[in-house]
Amino acid sequence: MGHEASKPTPGTKLRVMGAGLPRTGTASFSKALEILLGGPIYHGGTQNYEWFVLDRISDITNGYAAITGAPGHCFVPELMRIYPDAKVIYTVRDPDAWDKSIDAIATASLQWYLRFILFPVSPMRYFSRYLDTLAAGRWAELYDTSGKPTMHVGVQVWERHIERLREVVPADKLVFFDVRDGWEPLCKALGCNVPQNIEFPQINERAAIESFATEQVRQCLIRWVIIFSTSVIVIGPWKVWLG
Repeated sequence: MGHEASKPTPGTKLRVMGAGLPRTGTASFSKALEILLGGPIYHGGTQNYEWFVLDRISDITNGYAAITGAPGHCFVPELMRIYPDAKVIYTVRDPDAWDKSIDAIATASLQWYLRFILFPVSPMRYFSRYLDTLAAGRWAELYDTSGKPTMHVGVQVWERHIERLREVVPADKLVFFDVRDGWEPLCKALGCNVPQNIEFPQINERAAIESFATEQVRQCLIRWVIIFSTSVIVIGPWKVWLG
């Protein structure tokens, strides 16, 4: 604790939870606790969060053969540290087509009323918060979108992402892959044999997302109907009795 991050001591039991807000003397308070309790103090203002991020990513990805999509693409350097032998494969398409596609998905996903509609069903109730956190956090940090109303800010995100990948990923580990090219380039990059008598998957991602979203909204609306119906059944007799 102090100007350098403290390190935990195995077997030490937490005895105090400091509930004070930042800038209320927490550094002095932490040092005092260190003296009194004879153990390391986890002080948020001086901790190194790198180990925390790496541990969380390691926990999330443990047991999987690959990670694709968000939020994995935002943590490529961290994933490379955990899995140094893994390939980094960037799926490409026409930037303008991507721009239009991501704009449509982002616009539909960030409608204000979704917070209300999705609330009755877990884990969908956290979907809007997840998007808000991603947009205001690592996405904004990497793609300079801070202050923008949505995660979508045009082709500049596409260009910045490729630029960043070239900066952090060694050339021999970075592969650009277009799914329209099928099995051969992907298998070559991974050192795998081309699957026999199996066509390369052709999934309409936008249609799949829209289908999934429609079903989730339907389930949530059904849940709301049940909630309101139950409320009427329970509250109705009470109104009659009190009236």
